[in-house]
Amino acid sequence: MKTLANHVILFDEECPMCHAYTKAFTKLNMLPKNGREAYQNTPDYICPLIDKKRAANEIALVDTENGEVTYGIKSLFKIIGNAMPLFKPLFAFNPFIWLMQKIYAFISYNRKVIIPAEIKPNIVQPDFKIQYRIAYLLFTWFVTAYLLTDYAHLLTDFVPLGVMYREYLICGGQLFFQGIIIFIYRKEKLWEYLGNMMTISFAGALLLIIPLQVVKWIDIPQLFFIAYFLMIAGLMLFEHIRRSKILKLSLLMSFSWVIYRLIVLGLIFII
Repeated sequence: MKTLANHVILFDEECPMCHAYTKAFTKLNMLPKNGREAYQNTPDYICPLIDKKRAANEIALVDTENGEVTYGIKSLFKIIGNAMPLFKPLFAFNPFIWLMQKIYAFISYNRKVIIPAEIKPNIVQPDFKIQYRIAYLLFTWFVTAYLLTDYAHLLTDFVPLGVMYREYLICGGQLFFQGIIIFIYRKEKLWEYLGNMMTISFAGALLLIIPLQVVKWIDIPQLFFIAYFLMIAGLMLFEHIRRSKILKLSLLMSFSWVIYRLIVLGLIFII
């Protein structure tokens, strides 16, 4: 692959995702070995060239020869387009640019709840944009409920199937229930907590895809599916506790998280 020489990309060192893909650029020789720096430690010769606040929201790519700076998805297009010229016409297609800018913003403004990390004091943080957080909550709610609805058909020997929109109500109810608890307990953490909580639900639902695909080819006893589901629920609980610690929240949120599920389970068998 062709290297984009004399360029430095500035990533968020508190973002494991940003750290990983910028490192991949240097490993694949798409950028020079010294072509990545954390924006929190921006070299002095680059500082006057960039808007640090914008760089926290949209990853900055600096041309160290002429001082030109690109931000966000255009930075990624510039690197990938240089390494793989075949994609350049696509990267110049305005409707595609618009779509990818929206997807990039959706991920970037939610990156701290997708993969959380300890927040260091006195460091420029990305802006919070409520429209992208609400979009993220709605997206994860829909996909999670959709997959759970499919998985429910594998548990009919143990759990009543119920109406087709049951899982959507359960997932939405979880947002409402936990939202009330966190608002009373630590309302300043409301959107941050709900984003992390729905990431856990989303990740758990994605793990259900494995048995949903396997069952199409192999006949498996339903006992396996209930055991697998309980294992995923246990992993989700441990992840909930871990993320709560990162957010500096007490076990109250994990306790209420479990209580909600027990209430729902009881209602499923009663109704």
